[in-house]
Amino acid sequence: MADVYRWHLAPDGLATRRQLRALGLRPGGQDVVAELHRPRRRGRAPLVAYLYRIEQARPVRPMTPGRAAALAAAMRARRTCPNCRTDVGYCIPRSLGMCVPCHDLPQS
Repeated sequence: MADVYRWHLAPDGLATRRQLRALGLRPGGQDVVAELHRPRRRGRAPLVAYLYRIEQARPVRPMTPGRAAALAAAMRARRTCPNCRTDVGYCIPRSLGMCVPCHDLPQS
C-alpha cells in the first residue's frame, strides 16, 4: 500500500499528475508512490490525489501532426449536433444529446 499524507504535508520530490504536467512531465509508467488525502466535512470521504516521483517522471511527448489532427477531429465531433449537423461552436451537453436550439424546439 502507498504512503498516505495529509493535504499540504507531502514530502518534496513528489507531485500529482497536474503538477507534473505543469513542469512539462508525465508519470511515464511508474507506479503510484503515495496518496494525498484532503479531508472534507460532514463525514464525506476525503479527496484523494495520487503522487509520483518527480525524478522518475519523463518529458511530455510532443504533439505530432497526426495527434493534432485526431484531437481536432474528436473536438469537432463533440461540437457537431446530430440533429441539424452543424458545428455549434461549443461542446454539446451529453444530458441534452443535441444542441440547445434543437433541444428547445417544440416536439411535434
